[in-house]
Amino acid sequence: MAVNIKPLADRVLIEPKEAEEKTASGLYIPNTAKEKPQRGAVVAAGPGKKDEPMEVKVGDEVLYGKYSGTEITVEGKDYLIMRVSDILAVI
Repeated sequence: MAVNIKPLADRVLIEPKEAEEKTASGLYIPNTAKEKPQRGAVVAAGPGKKDEPMEVKVGDEVLYGKYSGTEITVEGKDYLIMRVSDILAVI
């Protein structure tokens, strides 16, 4: 998980978890019907702001809003960069 991106201030770099392939009842979901994932792992974190320390650390699994962050692709892998305030919970 070595990425050459260092987020600034209160931003984090998240690797989204893959969308579910099939439902709880065993039905396979086609690519066109898959929902955007809302869960991922923190790959890199900035130092935080002077008056607000970082609440997450590298390796934490987090939940975030459906439309949060900016999507980027580095070396063929998709990531999201977002502010810590866009993270809803640590799992």
